[in-house]
Amino acid sequence: MASSSSSAALYRISNLQNHISPLEATNKQLRSLVKISPQVSEALSNGRAVVALESTIISHGMPYPQNLQTAKEVESIVRENGAVPATIAILNGVPCIGLNEDELERLASLGKSVQKTAGRDIAYVVATRGNGATTVSATLFFASMVGIQVFVTGGIGGVHRHANQTMDISSDLIALGRTPIAVISAGVKSILDIPKTLEYLETQEVYVAAYKSDEFPAFFTEKSGCKAPSRVDSPEDCARVIDANKKLNRQAGILFAVPIPKQHSAAGNLIESATQRALTEAREQNVTGNAETPFLLARVNELTGGTSLAANIALVKNNALIGSQIAVALSQLT
Repeated sequence: MASSSSSAALYRISNLQNHISPLEATNKQLRSLVKISPQVSEALSNGRAVVALESTIISHGMPYPQNLQTAKEVESIVRENGAVPATIAILNGVPCIGLNEDELERLASLGKSVQKTAGRDIAYVVATRGNGATTVSATLFFASMVGIQVFVTGGIGGVHRHANQTMDISSDLIALGRTPIAVISAGVKSILDIPKTLEYLETQEVYVAAYKSDEFPAFFTEKSGCKAPSRVDSPEDCARVIDANKKLNRQAGILFAVPIPKQHSAAGNLIESATQRALTEAREQNVTGNAETPFLLARVNELTGGTSLAANIALVKNNALIGSQIAVALSQLT
């Protein structure tokens, strides 16, 4: 007959063998709250390249049906370059990682009636069973939850001009500082204070590098007048940085800033002039908070006769191309 002490030891060993750590239990519970498309789920399980895509650009970035067409084209670019697209949105209160054609159509047709959802809004949209188009911060949250390491967007939010008076600093920067995901964007929009944004990213310990350039891009233009903190010259360079960041268990993210293609940057001066006018109008009309960026982008598009929207679409597609190549290089590396 076993002694009471040996029985207790066996009981403890049995418990340890069947024990799920609090972190594992939390991750399992979180994943049960989201709907992952079969294609994304299979790719993640098999270690294939997956690219996360935000959905605010679909609902708030351009009118229907152009938004739907652009979303489909961006996903096609990701697939053509060997990765699986995972557009992220909240539909009827359910966070969806990877949308099918019907879901993309629904999101695009609903347009601005869908709530623009940043990280702070996620719980509310889910609790009220609402529809939410994810911004950079919300997309980072969901991508991280399911293990996606590469995220493509147009441009990230940043420190707004006159932030010393308004304290308007995008939650994208906070999310980047605490989410170990690589974001591929065309830098930050010129409507923002780019030098202060770069300073804030440094404070958040986010690694920032320009892709094949020594200068940080300004969304619609290749150059911002700000030297990039670092430079990378290939998808493989990027993949090695992402892999090292993960192996070192760093919890901060990475920003790879990809300049807009040269053929679309020629209109940069026209767009910058329109941007300055739109900024003045926004202040005069007291447009602030998360309403400011959609207002400015729409107004700049009007003032440039659609030139800015065409440039926006071109840079998003280019980011999708580069991001997919990075994701494939990372999957091959790991």
